[in-house]
Amino acid sequence: MKKKVLFLCTKNSCRSQMAEGILRHLMGDEFEVSSAGTRPSAVNPAAIKVMAEIGIDISGHRSKSVQEFQGTKFDFVITTCDAARETCPVFPGKARHLHWSFNDPAEAKGSEDEILSAFRKVRDEIKSKIQEEF
Repeated sequence: MKKKVLFLCTKNSCRSQMAEGILRHLMGDEFEVSSAGTRPSAVNPAAIKVMAEIGIDISGHRSKSVQEFQGTKFDFVITTCDAARETCPVFPGKARHLHWSFNDPAEAKGSEDEILSAFRKVRDEIKSKIQEEF
């Protein structure tokens, strides 16, 4: 039986989306992976672009509210930003809560190359953390 993982951030637009895509890509046979936001918005096009660079397609993902998962039993609930950690709802069962704080690449300023560089940095940090933890 696959273990259930929820990645949670504020907008469910970058960090949690990339984490969902990476874990599913690397270990989708072991984990059922979801992501959500405490205040969902839309998947950031830059996140889609930098994920495609490493062969992971998240273009079909949508930003989801954490409310959609109320009552779901997870094995892991992983917050990817400090704001989500502070407002993370309680999930039933014995979920292991982890907090991985990553900078928000959506706040990057500068040229398109500089912004994409910020997204790549966070993507690579998330991938390393997933490989380290799982």
